[in-house]
Parts: sequence; C-alpha cells; structure tokens
Amino acid sequence: MGSNPAAPTIFPITRDERTRDCVKDPSADDRMKTDLSGAPQSGLTHSGERPVVSAILFDKDGTLLDFQRTWGPSAQQVMRHLANGDDAAYERLAAVTGFVDSEQRFLPDSILIREPTHVYGVLWAAALGRNANSELFAEIDRLFLKATTENLAPIGDPKTLLANLAMRGYRLGMITNDAEIPARAHSRKLGIEQHLEFIAGYNSGYGAKPAPEPVLAFARHVGVKPSEVAVIGDTVHDLAAARAAGAIAIGVLTGPAVAASLAPHADALFPSATEFAAWLDKR
Repeated sequence: MGSNPAAPTIFPITRDERTRDCVKDPSADDRMKTDLSGAPQSGLTHSGERPVVSAILFDKDGTLLDFQRTWGPSAQQVMRHLANGDDAAYERLAAVTGFVDSEQRFLPDSILIREPTHVYGVLWAAALGRNANSELFAEIDRLFLKATTENLAPIGDPKTLLANLAMRGYRLGMITNDAEIPARAHSRKLGIEQHLEFIAGYNSGYGAKPAPEPVLAFARHVGVKPSEVAVIGDTVHDLAAARAAGAIAIGVLTGPAVAASLAPHADALFPSATEFAAWLDKR
C-alpha cells in the first residue's frame, strides 16, 4: 500500500488504477468529491470515468446488522446447546471459532465472520466429535435461525435507508454467507424485505462469497451490468466478490474488520452504509 496501513484513509479512498495502491485523499472538505484516480470533483470512479450506480447489493451481517450484538449472544447459545453440558467441548468450539465467551464477542479473524456453515461447521464437527455432514450443518443453521432472529440488532435504521434508496430508483438486493432462510427472516423483521428484489444465502444455488457468482446473479436478476452494481460489505470476502464480478467494492466499517484490512480491497471505505447513501445524494 502507498499509504500508512496503520492510519488508512476513510472516506472515500483514492486509488491509482495503474498500481492499485491506496493514496492519501485530499482535505476533509473535498472527501465527498474525489474519484479513484485521484482527480477531485468527479466522484467515485473506475479507470477515470464516473461510474453509473444503478443497483446496490448489501451484505447482511456487519453491514445492516450489528454482527457482535446479533451473533455474539447467538453463537454462545448455539455452541452451548451443541456442547450439551460438556464444558470442554464448548471451550473447543469457542477456540476454533475465535470467540471470546466472557464478552460474547468474535475476534476480528474469526472464521464464523466470513465463512458459511459448511466451512466453519467442519471445525465444529471436529470439536464436538461428530461427523461433518449436511445433517449437522442443517442443525447449526436451524439453531442460528432462531437465536439470531431473537437477538437481531440493526445498525442504524435499515428500513428507512433502503426505503429511501428504493424511492430514488436503485435496484436493491442482499447476499450473505448465512443461509437463505434466516436472511429472509431477518429481512422481514427489519422491515426491508419489500425493498429487496434479490436475497441469496450460501445455499441459494449461486455459491458463497468471495466467489463472484452471487453478485453476477443479482446483476442478471435486475437487468444491469455488473459494473453498475455497488456491493457494500464489511469483510474482505464481500469486497473480493465485488471485484471478481467487476462491480464497485464499497467497504463499511460497521463490522469486526478494521479499515487497514479492508482498504487494499475496496474502491472506497465509508463509516457505514448510511454514509455511502449520503454520498450518493451528493453526486
């Protein structure tokens, strides 16, 4: 990186398209009008041209939902249920997950933050002495569906955010490495399902992030070019999926990941999805 990784630029990052290095942005007054090639006044761009943003594809956990507040207590409940009173088994589950039990909190590099059930479920199976099979993974998904829906903690006001974007004509969708059924249940509880034309989980048939297929499927579904899709997420997997699909990669700092880890993979970083929407208003 060209900038100091300990103090990355937050709002939008400028990027030299020849080197793909992040460079320091202008003064705070100009932060809302800077393109990715470093030219002021023209807004977020790819290759020096101001992009058309026709559709916005949201990640769920860490972007619309507070990951720690939703998944922290939920993971504790689910792991304790699966451990079935075996303290040693529970401790093994917490260790392989990167979970701090006393704080109901995930470490930033926790596998559960970024990977779908069939990936971290293999580690859970080993910790429990069970077979890593579809039966266990389905059980994990069912337990998390109940727990996360009960513990659901939104970031800001997703209902108003998505309603305003939909009213402005943006095509909206959501992709997650959670399963599809909880994704839809969470959307209903948040009051945003009616604004989402596309909802996909890791088991919806399009694969899981960081693969580009979920992003490409959304673009096809709403009839726009992938380059017109802004993918908003809080993990490297979200941004990698966007880049692989040829979409715009927007990182937000509302999840466990720190700015320095997201910056090399993002076309821009914003404090939250709300700030990105405000930036769109000023284009």
